[in-house]
Order: sequence, then structure tokens, then C-alpha cells
Amino acid sequence: MNVIQSLDPRITRALLSEQPEISQLESNELFETYEVFHQAKTGARHIHVGSVHAPSAEMAYLFAKEQFGRRMTTTSLWVARTSDIFTTNDDAELYTTASAPEKEYRNAAIWKVRDKIDRFKKEQPNDLISQENVSSQEHE
Repeated sequence: MNVIQSLDPRITRALLSEQPEISQLESNELFETYEVFHQAKTGARHIHVGSVHAPSAEMAYLFAKEQFGRRMTTTSLWVARTSDIFTTNDDAELYTTASAPEKEYRNAAIWKVRDKIDRFKKEQPNDLISQENVSSQEHE
């Protein structure tokens, strides 16, 4: 057996073979992959920040906390097994045609509130506006 000779004494002491033995891993030697989602502040959405490999969900949470939780402000971490995440396959047309025309009221873009506010301000008497300006100047 030829041992790797290195300038680093730790490598030499490890007695690593130049020709490593290739062995098959048993199923209990493989860790599962978990996806990590991070929330920066309360009320914000969770964002996918990466993956960790761990033997259990509890360990995945600890690994995620160590890997992603201490580098940035974190209020919450979600850890989900990758195999449990379901995604759709190229259903873009499903989402673009899903909203029925009779439900346009659900789309915020149809509500023109700014136009109504501007119209309301124009309809107000100028005396009221000038009184507000005078009172704001008195407080300064």
C-alpha cells in the first residue's frame, strides 16, 4: 500500500492510500436532502435559501440554523424534505387563463383609486386648502 506523502503532516499521519478503496454506501449511510426557507422579519415571506443534507428533520433544522440562520437576520426557518415538495410541470397557461373575466374585481389593477382622490382634491374649495397651508406654517 502506497501512502500519500504530503508537505502537510496531517495528511501524512492519516495514512491515506494513493489508490482509495471504492465501496458502495448502504442506504442508512446516505443522508436525505432538505430544502431551507428563511424569513428575514415577521410578516415577510419565506425565501428558499438552499439545501442541507441530514439524517433527520431535527438535524436538518440544526444544520440550517447553523448554515443560514447566523449569517443574516432570521425570525423563522422552514425545513422541508425535498421529496415532499411538489411542483407543477410547465402549467404556465393554467395560471394565465385561470382568472375568469367575471372576477375582475379581484385584480387590484382595475381599481383606479388615485384618479378618484385627485378628482376629490380638485373639487374641494381653495379656502380649505389655503387654511391647511396657513395652519401648517404656524406650527413651524
